[in-house]
Amino acid sequence: MGPSKPKVVTGDHGYVLEDVPHLIDYLPHLPTYPNPLQDNPAYTVVKQYFVDMDDTVAQKIVTHANSPRGTHFRRAGPRQKVYFKSDDVHACIVTCGGLCPGLNTVIREIVGSLHDMYGVTRIEGIEGGYKGFYSRNTIPLTSKAVNGIHKRGGTIIGTSRGGYDNEKIVNSIQDRGINQVYIIGGDGTQKGASAIYEEVRRRGLQVAVVGIPKTIDNDIPVIDKSFGFDTAVEEAQRAINAAHVEAESNENCIGLVKLMGRNSGFIAMYATLASRDVDCCLIPESPFYLEGQGGLLEYIEKRIKENGHMVIVVAEGAGQDLVAESLKTNDGKDASGNKLLNDVGLWLSQKIKDHFKKQTEMEINLKYIDPTYMIRAVPSNASDNVYCTLLAQSAVHGAMAGYSGFTVGPVHGRECYLPFYRITEKQNKVVITDRMWARMLSSTHQPSFLNTKDVIESIMDEAPPTQLLDDQMADNGLVTKETFVC
Repeated sequence: MGPSKPKVVTGDHGYVLEDVPHLIDYLPHLPTYPNPLQDNPAYTVVKQYFVDMDDTVAQKIVTHANSPRGTHFRRAGPRQKVYFKSDDVHACIVTCGGLCPGLNTVIREIVGSLHDMYGVTRIEGIEGGYKGFYSRNTIPLTSKAVNGIHKRGGTIIGTSRGGYDNEKIVNSIQDRGINQVYIIGGDGTQKGASAIYEEVRRRGLQVAVVGIPKTIDNDIPVIDKSFGFDTAVEEAQRAINAAHVEAESNENCIGLVKLMGRNSGFIAMYATLASRDVDCCLIPESPFYLEGQGGLLEYIEKRIKENGHMVIVVAEGAGQDLVAESLKTNDGKDASGNKLLNDVGLWLSQKIKDHFKKQTEMEINLKYIDPTYMIRAVPSNASDNVYCTLLAQSAVHGAMAGYSGFTVGPVHGRECYLPFYRITEKQNKVVITDRMWARMLSSTHQPSFLNTKDVIESIMDEAPPTQLLDDQMADNGLVTKETFVC
């Protein structure tokens, strides 16, 4: 059996459904069973609990009068018929990659949903990430065992980077008789989950493979946000507040806070907006330069002279080209294949100190705070706990309904089933020509540090077709580039 192809359904007026795989795509004669939820007393008051098979959710909700209906995704939720008997289900859960607030909540809610909604009793945790499939013992997960774990940070089943071996993993799934696999992790983990689904499909196994996207950086595309992000922004406030207290209390003091954000600066941007105490926010998507007119060092000097103190927030992936050039470092990678980053916080701290020591007569104090691992390790807040519950329940409903090779997430507030390729094809990034970035700039009063070339490149990366048409007109001399940039 060859690799699966995207399931795309088209309809009238430009309607497109990017559907997810189903077990009957390669096992067409599977029997169905009534959903046990129809006899669950907790749901007797719900007017229409089962999701209609034709329910879909639009990817874009801002349209024009003559716009096509556009891309849609299958709505998540329980179906009237299921493809697994509760007594036959043998489920497993695995967490991969770095820590993130909410991991234990997702584990708890998957176990609770399987047991309380569908009567499943055989649920296991795969210890220590992907390599746990073939090198570790499993951890029995019961409702009693997971009760209260949402109040703790980390993951009770352990995690790791790397260790992915597709054949060994699927052999383990097959040998153990597992027929539902719940995989929690970032884009690299979801790519692995997609490969696991393809191998399961090639072998013709009745195994539902479900991904639950996890990234504290909020860099997964299509979905509204990733779990743990709200908690990260909330916890980042504590570090920013500490930096602000230090800066205000000392003469000519700079509080510098480094936050998570390898390739996407969402945490830094939202924490800055929420704080209102930040004077400068630096993220990977927005280039900056240090020296010369309009540079960062000039702006820092100006703010110190005006206010006597300053707070700077920098995402870990910001300015990596400047750091690498300055330190003459080589590109390395971690076990997950991610590029190893230089410590921009320490580098920037030293550059600021050197500048004021050599170029001015002003003596400064600089307080550097790096709360990265403190934020990763905290339990999720109330908002993320509710969100994790919805993700876990949607994942379980999808697996029981026979869907496989998909991930779950909210699109405009509605939980959806998304094909793996939609969340692994690119990363979600801050659009520096968007209103949210403009709101942040108006909050900090910092310059953009951008030249015209940077702005045009950002617009071209994110531009809709009408905007690209305007740019083509500019190239042909029908309008000026200056007009387009404005």
